This record gives sequence, C-alpha cells and structure tokens, in this order.
Amino acid sequence: MNPVISFLEARPCLGHLLALIAGVSLSLAFAPYELRVFAVLAPAALFLLWWDQAPGRAAWRGYLFGLGMFGAGVSWIYYSLHLFGSAIAPLAALITALFVAVLALYPALLGYLLARFAPRLPVAALVLCFPAAWVLWEWWRGWFLTGFPWLLLGTAQVDTALAGYVPVVGAYGASLVVALMAGLLAFVLVRWSPRALGVGAAAVLCLWLAGLGLSRMDWTRPEGEALSVHLIQGNVAQEEKWGPDSIDEALALYGGLTRKVLVEAEAVDIVLWPETAIPAFYHEIHEPLMELADAVEARGGALITGIFVYDFETGAMYNSIVHATAEPAAYHKRHLVPFGEYLPLRGLLMWLDDWLEIPMSDLSKGGWRPLMYVGDLPVGMSVCYEDAFGGQVIDALPEAKLLINVSNDAWFGDSIAPHQHLEIARMRSLETGRDMLRATNTGVSAVIGHRGELIATSPQFEVDVLTAHAQPRTGRTPFALWGNSVAVWLSLVLLAAGSLGRRWLRA
Repeated sequence: MNPVISFLEARPCLGHLLALIAGVSLSLAFAPYELRVFAVLAPAALFLLWWDQAPGRAAWRGYLFGLGMFGAGVSWIYYSLHLFGSAIAPLAALITALFVAVLALYPALLGYLLARFAPRLPVAALVLCFPAAWVLWEWWRGWFLTGFPWLLLGTAQVDTALAGYVPVVGAYGASLVVALMAGLLAFVLVRWSPRALGVGAAAVLCLWLAGLGLSRMDWTRPEGEALSVHLIQGNVAQEEKWGPDSIDEALALYGGLTRKVLVEAEAVDIVLWPETAIPAFYHEIHEPLMELADAVEARGGALITGIFVYDFETGAMYNSIVHATAEPAAYHKRHLVPFGEYLPLRGLLMWLDDWLEIPMSDLSKGGWRPLMYVGDLPVGMSVCYEDAFGGQVIDALPEAKLLINVSNDAWFGDSIAPHQHLEIARMRSLETGRDMLRATNTGVSAVIGHRGELIATSPQFEVDVLTAHAQPRTGRTPFALWGNSVAVWLSLVLLAAGSLGRRWLRA
C-alpha cells in the first residue's frame, strides 16, 4: 500500500485534523492573502483524505473541511451582525456559527456520496469524478436557497495563467480546471510511482499552458473613446449612516465632492456614487439631487447613484441605481440578500426583528434585465452582492458596453470581505470582457479593466474621488454566450466518464 495512505489509515484522527487544516488553508487562496497555490493543494488534500474511506468517515472529513473553509473564509458575517446589525455578541456568534455549520454540510454530503460510490472505481477514474463532483457542488451552492457563490476555486485564478479559461467557461469552468489539477495531484500521491508522476505533471502542464494561451486572446474590442469617470467614496461609517442628520450630511458630503470634480476635472463623462449613498428615497431628495445632476450634465456627464426607490402605486421599496436626469432611468436590484434586505419565512422568523436592527430590510425584488441606458450608453448594472452571480451579470449582454457595480462594503468592517468582494467583481469583468466601475462607500472602490486587472483603486476608510478612464467595449465572450452551462455539462460528462469508463480507465 502507498506509504502516505498507510500512514493516514493508521491514524484516522490525524486525517480528521488535516481535513480541518486543509479547509482553513483554502481561504488563503483568496484575497487579501492571494496564496493561489492553496486553491490546488487544499482540495487535493481533501481528495486524498476521502480516497478509499467509509462513507461516514468521508462525510465527517468533508464536514471538518467545510468548517475550516467557511469558518475562516466568511467569518466577516459576525462583523455585519454584531457591529452593524446591533445583534448582541453571543447572538451574532451563534448565527455565524450556525451559518458556517450549515454550509459545511455541503462538502460533508459530497464526501459521503463520493465514498459511497467511489470504491467500485479505479484510481484513474477518480481523477475525473472528484473534480467534477466538486464543481457541481460549487454550482449547486451558487443557486440553492438563493445561492452563496463565495470562495469558488476559479475566483482565486483571476490573476494567474488559468484566468484565460474564465472568458470561455466562467468561474465554474476555471474551478473545474483547478479541481482537475488537484485530482491529478491526489492521483500521483495515491499511485506513488514514476509513471503516475509523469502523467500527472504532463497533464497539469497542458492545462496550465492552455490557460496561458487563452489569456492572450481578446474576445471583445473597444468601441468609441474612453470615458472620464469619477467614483465618489464618501467613507460614511455604517453606524453613522442612519443618524438623525445623516441625509443632510450625506448630501453635503457627496455634493461637495461632486462639485469639486466639476471644477477640477478636465473631462466628466460619469460621476458615480455608491450603493445608498444618501440614506433616503429618491423622491425625498429629488430637488437637491437634480441640481447636482444638471451641473454634471452641463459638463457633458451623467450623475449615477445607488439609492432607495419607492413605488407609490404598489408600495414596493427597491434598492436601486438611478441615473439622475429629467427623465431618470433606474435599475432595481433583483437578487436580494436574505436577512439583510428581506426576511425569508417571515411567519417563522419574525422574532429576529426584535434582536437585529438592519435598516431597510423589507425590500422588494426588481424584475427586469440589469441593463440601463445612460444617455446613449448601454450599461450592465449590479448592486452589491449581485456581482457574485456571473450567470446573472451576463443578462445585460451583448448590449452593455460597460459594467457598473455599486456597493456598501461598510457592512463588513475592517475584515477580509471587502477584498474578497473586489476579487469577485474582477471575475465579472474577466467573464464579460467589459470594464467595470465599482463604487463603494468605504472601499475598495475600483475601476477594473476588461481582463480583470485593477486600473485604479481607492484606499479603504478614506474619503476619496477616484478618477480614471474606462473603455466601452463591444463583442461577446464565449461565457457571455453560453453562461454556466458549459462548465456544468463538462462536469457531468467527466463524472459520467469516470463512473462508466471503468474498463478503459482500469489501473
């Protein structure tokens, strides 16, 4: 028997501990740490710990991996609940722990299913089955119960050679490539032979070189002149955002910074404010906002802001992006955050309202494409968390020439979440081949290029006006045409090949 397998088999508790450590290490692959190699090493370790195990043990190790992965990777939920949601520390800790515990059930179930059916398969088949099953799990997690597509293996490849796969098969497709590399590494460790090492190294090299070649391709092309854009970051602390004088103070702050842009900037095409820059409904501040909008239009530009919109006909309240003009255009957020923007199962969970103080947490869902015309410029819009859903962002294509995301990452405090969120936004630019303007309240505001590169960024927790140029682009990437379907079908095909191809993959 392989010495690595023998060593772990004789020490099952050590295997459990390694599963937990591997889960924690996976969080290091993402921003702000960006130790990308752990995106391969962590799942490879889990695959190895799952190999040839009883279903119960595999499920337990998957659960421990999930506890480490989500416990380290999404611990920022505690900040949102306690520091800004006014939940007492024990309740915030309990809700965070329950959230992590539930998410950890996903890899536990995956480990159980693989261990349940894998013993009948040769080792080589598992190079296909384990990675394919991982990606199908990621995809399922991205939509089940409204979805939580955080910490995807593919997202950690935004600035590696494997980024070349992203415009073709999206974040899930890049995850599949990374998972295949992890499966190959696990295969080499299980087989422990020169031949296995040679095959594994050659396959990894081919995957890497293919990504490098794809990364040199331009799937979209510039259209028209670059735009002079100005992103206003007000740096209003979350605990101050809803104070008694907050509306007037926010108007003075953002109005003053906007007027400064109009005086100092050589050109003004877009002035962008972040999500709910002014804590009010659009109709409540229409007059002062229009004064600023008219001044921006006089310079040939457009004032765009995140703000709440109230529908007098239906009584619905929306988290929106509005182009302030005489005939305003608006996009209403479609993918709302459970518990933050609406309360699911309200009849059962109404008691939470007594313990959490989250402003504007009973919003309505928008119902149309995330496409808005700013003058003659079609723009793909997203609000905050919506930029985590690549399959929805592409709904604005092929018309959209530019992407805009407004966010309020102040909810996350000084945690790792704002950096993770920026990394996710970069993936959307890479998938669509479009520049993105990303305005946030406390940072990190950014102008992102069509390859996912950072053109300019604002420092966190500082008042800042980020001035840069963004290039409208036309054309459609393969991912914009196919969406997530290619990655899902490829994973299903590989899973079937690994499961049914026992005879020609027999070791």
